[in-house]
Amino acid sequence: MLSDLPNVLTLSRIAAIPLLVLLIAINQPIMDLLAALLFALAAATDWLDGQIARTRAQLSDLGRVLDPIADKLLVGATLMVLVGLRRLPFAGIYPAIVIMLREILVSGLREYLAQIRVGLPVTRLAKWKTGTQMASLLILLLGDPGARLIGIGGFPAAATGASLLWLAAILTLITGWDYLTAGLNHINHSHETR
Repeated sequence: MLSDLPNVLTLSRIAAIPLLVLLIAINQPIMDLLAALLFALAAATDWLDGQIARTRAQLSDLGRVLDPIADKLLVGATLMVLVGLRRLPFAGIYPAIVIMLREILVSGLREYLAQIRVGLPVTRLAKWKTGTQMASLLILLLGDPGARLIGIGGFPAAATGASLLWLAAILTLITGWDYLTAGLNHINHSHETR
């Protein structure tokens, strides 16, 4: 139900997005640090809500629908603000586009497959993609000024975050292709059995 702790954590991830966008938009080192911390907390709820749902046997259809939506909203909003403020170095708009397009593709595919009662399980590589993506966004939010603020001024946050974003985009392409081919196989199989 809506009041189950896993669903509350998922909803908190969605509720954090306007504050996150505001902090990023202020574009000051202290706000970047706060945005990075808020993003880290929101990203942690993605792992935590699943763990709690499984250990407490609170898996629900609502949670299965809300969880990926919350993830896509968090990542999408963060990417859009970073692109809008020109804070993605090394042509970072291109991996951002790849990530956004894959998320839309997989969401549409999952919605269609749900109608024919077929699920697409999350693969291990997709979990690595998500982890890399979240790490890249966290580091990009912190940025070089935020890194200096917390005493790691020699750390190339922008370059590291951008490199991880490109790696996430590569993993995004691979996992997107995997989901697309698996989904198309299910679709073809369902049409053959009619």
